[in-house]
Amino acid sequence: MVKQQRPTKVLAIDAASVPPDTGVSGKPEPFRSLYAMREKRRLGKIFGLKTFGVNVTRLPPGGISALLHRHSHQDEFVYVLEGTATLVTDRGEARLSPGMCAGFAAGGLAHQLVNRTGTDVLFLEVGDRTSGDNADFPADDLVAVQGEDGSWTFTHKDGSPY
Repeated sequence: MVKQQRPTKVLAIDAASVPPDTGVSGKPEPFRSLYAMREKRRLGKIFGLKTFGVNVTRLPPGGISALLHRHSHQDEFVYVLEGTATLVTDRGEARLSPGMCAGFAAGGLAHQLVNRTGTDVLFLEVGDRTSGDNADFPADDLVAVQGEDGSWTFTHKDGSPY
C-alpha cells in the first residue's frame, strides 16, 4: 500500500513578499480608476482560504479603500497598522490611528476608508465570502450583484448596464 502525500502548502510568509494587486477592481469606469492608488496584498489567497478573505492594503495620500458601500450578506473588519485613516460612513466620520479597528455587519453602515494625510495608511482587512451578496453604493449610481460563481455584475441603480 502506497501512502499518499499531501500537497505541500505554504505555512507562513512575509506579507510584504506577496505581490500587490494595484488598482484591481471589476467595477466599470468611472469608478475603476478611483482604486488606482490602492495597493492590496491578498494574503488569504496564498493560503487557499475559501470562506473569508484577508488583505493588507496600503493607501497613499489621497487614496480610498473602496467606494462608500455596504454588503447585503458579507461582514467586514478593518484594523489600522500604520498611518491615520478617515473612516467615512453614512452616519459620519472618524479618524482611525494605529491599533484602532472597525467592523461592519452585513446590511449595516455604508463605509469606506480615505487617506487624507500626507503619509501612507496600512491596514488589515478581513471579510467573509458569503455567497448571494449584493453591494449598495449610496453615494454613487452603482449596484453590484454577486453571481453563483462569485463573479460580480455592475449596473446603474435603474438596472441599466454600464
